[in-house]
Amino acid sequence: MSDSINPCIRCGACCCSFRVSFYWGESDDAPGGYVPHALTVQVTSTLSAMQGTHPVVTRCVALAGEPGRDVGCTIYPNRPAVCREFAAWQDDGLPDPRCTAARERIGLAALPALSHDTSEAG
Repeated sequence: MSDSINPCIRCGACCCSFRVSFYWGESDDAPGGYVPHALTVQVTSTLSAMQGTHPVVTRCVALAGEPGRDVGCTIYPNRPAVCREFAAWQDDGLPDPRCTAARERIGLAALPALSHDTSEAG
């Protein structure tokens, strides 16, 4: 999906709505880790979370910009797996209910379903 049609570059609702928790081994203070440890908090002995998302979700510390207008993740290449796996749409092309709820929380409308052009299928 190109940036011109990717609603995530203007949204950021998920970064303001959910605890971003992940296995501590993803943190760059662990061998092979990549998430900047300085931006995390310890949740349990095995879980870390991004600052700003635990214990109360306000806004992920790595989110830059104004949600709903123009945003970006300052650690995008090093973001946790939970962020990599979060999708605005489900496999069937319908908006993911978690995305819809997050968008609603910051005053944005739900995304439309993706249209599937089957005319080129063959």
